[in-house]
Amino acid sequence: MSRRVACIAAAAAVAVVWGLLHVGWYTQNQIVDYPVYQTYGGNIVHRHEVPYRDFQLEYPPAALPVFALPSLLDRWNYDDVFDGEMALCLLVLVLAVGAIASWQAAGLAAVAPLALGSVVISRFDLWPAALAILAVWALLRHRLLVSGLLIGTAFAAKLWPAALVPVLGVWLVRELGVRAAARWVAVAVATAAAWFFPFVALSPGGVAHSFHAQLARPLQLESTGSAFLLAAHHWFGTNLQLAYGFGSQNVSGSGVHEVEIATSVLGLLALAAVWVLFAAGPPTVERLLAHLGAAVAALLAFGKVFSPQFMMWLIPFAVIVPGLRGVVAKALLVAGLILTQTWFPSHYWDLANAFAPTQSGELLARDLCVVALFVVLAWPGGLEHEVLGEHRSRLEALQRVRAQVD
Repeated sequence: MSRRVACIAAAAAVAVVWGLLHVGWYTQNQIVDYPVYQTYGGNIVHRHEVPYRDFQLEYPPAALPVFALPSLLDRWNYDDVFDGEMALCLLVLVLAVGAIASWQAAGLAAVAPLALGSVVISRFDLWPAALAILAVWALLRHRLLVSGLLIGTAFAAKLWPAALVPVLGVWLVRELGVRAAARWVAVAVATAAAWFFPFVALSPGGVAHSFHAQLARPLQLESTGSAFLLAAHHWFGTNLQLAYGFGSQNVSGSGVHEVEIATSVLGLLALAAVWVLFAAGPPTVERLLAHLGAAVAALLAFGKVFSPQFMMWLIPFAVIVPGLRGVVAKALLVAGLILTQTWFPSHYWDLANAFAPTQSGELLARDLCVVALFVVLAWPGGLEHEVLGEHRSRLEALQRVRAQVD
């Protein structure tokens, strides 16, 4: 397939998928963030207010253009313009996946939003996801300046791409040397600093509040730790209540504080293990792609917050993994996406307000899929190596038998 034909096919697939997300059950019981984003955009464009100084927001500064552009184009409906921005982000993500892995992987990335549901169109998480996977594509082609600009902007849009930097940095050191890696890191840091500096200069307290709002959140209802607490609540009758704060639904009650600490520590260890394991092995592209996906999965599987839209982060990084390990990763990704849609948005309030057993079970299953995805992607050696090793052993045994017969 030529590049031009592939790009046209990708655009057509994204257009069809995006159209399907606006019909049928996808339009029912939606829980959207458009009003929040529109308030931010209106504050910037129409009221000429300075973010962080004149009004508080939890998101980093590279998210602001996505919020402000629909307000600038106010002759059109805000929701529709924002919707178009996310469709464009999905297209960029799909093209990057195709360029890194294969067009079959790109096809899966294109249709994956149908498995996740309507949350895709009303959250801005495709923006940092597209930036991050595009940064990986540029790095693999040794376009260090472009990659550094992209990964720095991705971090300045939603922080989580920072987890990718150690893996990418190690690969660069092995592939191009310490100087090249240092240049890439310098560009990434300078880019992120350029996004933050004006706002830090104008309102250091406002920016600090933004970081606090993201990093100091309690144990969210949808997190893996909360999913186990919900299971314990149903099985053993433990004390568990819904709590509100930081713009989300959280849990409080018996064991919540301990689980919050345990999962946070486990998450840091899991992320560090991904970095160390990658540094300890050969710097192949196959291992690079697997460990990038493992880093993202670690953030989600063991984080205090695991909102439904966070599954979008996984889509590009799970589908680019090659080999048998990639097949298992794709299966776990699709299962996790579908399980998310079983309870969000249509049955979310059953989960939140009543801790409904069915939705609690679906949530636990979703989170366990992501834990399993982390294990599959971070496992030393790779599944394909184990299968090939077993096949090689059998072949050698067969050859020995034939030699004895001859």
